[in-house]
Amino acid sequence: MRAIRGLWRWRHNPLRRTTDLAEAWLALGALLLILVAAPLAGVLIGGLAQDALQQSVREQRLDRHPVVAIVVKKADRTPLDPDPETASGRDSHTRVIADWTAPDGTARRDTVMAALNSPHRGDHFTVWTDLQGRIVGRPLDTATATTHAALAGFGTAVACAGLVEGSRRLVVWRMVRRRYDRLDQAWSQAGPDWGRTGTGS
Repeated sequence: MRAIRGLWRWRHNPLRRTTDLAEAWLALGALLLILVAAPLAGVLIGGLAQDALQQSVREQRLDRHPVVAIVVKKADRTPLDPDPETASGRDSHTRVIADWTAPDGTARRDTVMAALNSPHRGDHFTVWTDLQGRIVGRPLDTATATTHAALAGFGTAVACAGLVEGSRRLVVWRMVRRRYDRLDQAWSQAGPDWGRTGTGS
């Protein structure tokens, strides 16, 4: 609104400088870009991210399978590096040695994280495996993928708006610096004689 008021105010003002009008047009252009281009960029990037993440969800659902594992014994306390794609801090509590049957029918035994607070021999719990029975992270779910895509779109819109506003401020700063430089030049030419008019010196 300031940009529109500025344009209207400077339209016929006899004190208007070219840079004043340029600043007002620049502000109006930046406002339009922030209101139109930034949301469009956010929607575009969010849509692309949504498509890619939903494709990943579909692929992970085909490649990863829940399998029932049986606790053999509790493992040592050595920390296991969790899969960053899963909510392992929430799901996995204790390291155990467990047996399970892979989707291809082979028997497997390995040290895994079990979602059991105090595991005992024979306890059952679910692990996610690939087709060969190797432990993998839980597949990404649709809601999480949609949330990530929405955050990507929102972040893109905010970044675009910040870029436009930052560019506007940089251009205005350069215009003001140029204006001050011209004022300094004019002052250096008129300055020594300023205030002496009509004194006879």
